[in-house]
Amino acid sequence: MEMEIDGASDSKPLETGDDKPKLVVVILIGAPGSGKSTFCEQVMASSSRPWSRVCQDIINNGKAGTKQQCVKSVMGSLSEGKSVFVDRCNMDREQRAEFVKLGGPQVEVHGVVLDFPANVCISRSVKRTGHEGNLQGGKAAAVVNRMMQKKELPKLSEGFSRIVFCHDDSDVQAAIKAYSSLGPSDTLRMGCFGQKHADAKIQLGIMKFLKKVEPSSEILGSNMDTAQESVCLANDEYKETNLNKELPQCSVGEDVGFTLAFPSISTADFQFDNEKAADIIVEKVEEFMSKLGNNRLVLVDLSYRSKILSLVRTKVASRNIDSKKFFTFVGDITKLYSAGGLYCNVIANAANWRLKPGGGGVNSAIFSAAGPALEYATKERAKSLQPGRAVAVPLPSDSPLFKRERVSHVIHVLGPNMNPQRPNCLNNDYGKGSKILREAYTALFECFVSIARNQEQSPVKISEALIAGSSTGPRRILNTDQKTKTDGDCASETSKKSKGSEDEMKGKDNVSCSYGQKVKQEGSISKHWGAWAQALYNIAMNPQSQKDQLLEVSDDVVVVNDLYPKAQRHILVLARYRGLDSLANVNQEHLNLLKTMHDVGLKWVQKFLGDDRSMTFRLGYHSDPSMRQLHLHVISQDFNSSHLKNKKHWNTFTTAFFRDSIDVIEEVRTKGKATVNDDDSKLLSMELRCHRCRSAHPNMPRLKRHINDFQGESQPTKEKQRRLCDLPDVPRLKSIFDYNS
Repeated sequence: MEMEIDGASDSKPLETGDDKPKLVVVILIGAPGSGKSTFCEQVMASSSRPWSRVCQDIINNGKAGTKQQCVKSVMGSLSEGKSVFVDRCNMDREQRAEFVKLGGPQVEVHGVVLDFPANVCISRSVKRTGHEGNLQGGKAAAVVNRMMQKKELPKLSEGFSRIVFCHDDSDVQAAIKAYSSLGPSDTLRMGCFGQKHADAKIQLGIMKFLKKVEPSSEILGSNMDTAQESVCLANDEYKETNLNKELPQCSVGEDVGFTLAFPSISTADFQFDNEKAADIIVEKVEEFMSKLGNNRLVLVDLSYRSKILSLVRTKVASRNIDSKKFFTFVGDITKLYSAGGLYCNVIANAANWRLKPGGGGVNSAIFSAAGPALEYATKERAKSLQPGRAVAVPLPSDSPLFKRERVSHVIHVLGPNMNPQRPNCLNNDYGKGSKILREAYTALFECFVSIARNQEQSPVKISEALIAGSSTGPRRILNTDQKTKTDGDCASETSKKSKGSEDEMKGKDNVSCSYGQKVKQEGSISKHWGAWAQALYNIAMNPQSQKDQLLEVSDDVVVVNDLYPKAQRHILVLARYRGLDSLANVNQEHLNLLKTMHDVGLKWVQKFLGDDRSMTFRLGYHSDPSMRQLHLHVISQDFNSSHLKNKKHWNTFTTAFFRDSIDVIEEVRTKGKATVNDDDSKLLSMELRCHRCRSAHPNMPRLKRHINDFQGESQPTKEKQRRLCDLPDVPRLKSIFDYNS
């Protein structure tokens, strides 16, 4: 069923604002050619309200700039008392997030979605001339198609107070009229208007401004009765209990850390008293406030009439608990991001002692949503669980829960049982039951804090302690080879101190978290990525968190220096596409991306050669990388680095394990995919051979001396010159620089 909501009708007068007029940030959302700039111009030409237009195409003194420059400009306009149009594509949630965060008590954030078909946008873009960003003619079609692939329609749960969808020119004119009529002290109705998709009703149901909606006047079309009934029901629930709290808003650049979403333990199937459970939840949350740092805890339940949520909210009100670090949320714990807009890195599972799927409730839902990968990964960690204990399991990258919801870990936790129909019933012994429940929440929160801490210490979040400063160049920030401590070593401190059978937990005091481990699963090979191996993925998807350390950022790639470089010059070009963990995921549709990464790498090579023309470079990919997210290595062939320490380091870059970029591009062009051999990892154990003359050496010190001696000769013999030709990159160096197809 569809329902249509019109928020710009002449019959709907503007509402008068408060004594102090509210400013408005209007985020325009649409592909190139959808009419964003025209929208701004027409409103600003006829509106009595002071407006400012922020356009990324001209933000840098008439030239294209960055998103951060746009954010700064929006903040400046707001400080001058002007409302703002954000004129950029803003096609996905991540691109909109920093602008949405600018909302507050005196600043409303609106979204205007110019949802036109791709062929319309392409036709307009191709025909136009004199465009500010020079996006016109033949190249416009490719850009529009690429933008459309990133399309993610906005939701009120992102933080918008009003969203208007425009599907044709009449919708656009109605929206222009509404904003043109917006005087300095006027406001528009809050809500979601004009969306023709089935989830529009859901957005109405969860919006924090729902009590201001007038269903009888807002909902039009043949489905009015059904939609109106839904809104009225939601209003009734709003009166009985609160809807989801407004998600804590963070200032621009503020680090919100990691988020744990957890259900109430033992109060459902295990029938623990809700009042007593609420006391323990609040007690433990308050206890962990000082340990959380910038991380957050979220108590989740499915129902708006949830008794446990209501009790916890009431009890929290009288405690010293930061609402930004702990809040409640109504929703399916397996769909918090996709359905509710709440991004949680870690979720807790109210598990059974066997750590098996089934049993109904949260346990069944999480195992089902995560797929067989979670069951396999859980078996690797523990075979069973005692009440009051928890075990953290990193989700494999092929898990649907990982892909769809961006959940990196599931923490299984087992609480006390008061249900006589379930094993280990305590027969209403709340003295023992409360003790176990406290231990369960302690174990859960300790696991989460351990995950967050170890990911912060690993390259996922680069701290100053890990940044190797350089007086001659950019600081290095990433390591692609060196192991660090993993999050998996957290069956919780409480768990580690408790006694239990060897079968209860595999490796109780040393639960390993293998990184990049390949496993067979239902006849196929998948790869499990540990916590630290997510570093490149996190930076590629959220580069603004490391904005001061990046060498280059675009819509397609991020460029960084390697934290532990294996040569004098060693940088990484990261793809910013989800689902590209390694070469194994690359196919024909990624050909242009591979060429873009290659071109960016060549640009940096040219820059480095400007400093030292004697350098030689290779551009390539590891056949089976140890870190998640497709990344191109650009590395000089001097291999003069103190971080080059062992055979694995050496063979990673000097054997067929290192795939030349142009070979990969050609293979994808002709075969439709990149071929990855399962036996490539065996290349890392090969004998040490010089990458130039191919002579064998017993150890790294001897090999390094040989390389230094070889490079120190100003006039190599003809024999050595001939052997130089055996170096894979030398004979094709010219073709690398000439490659522009």
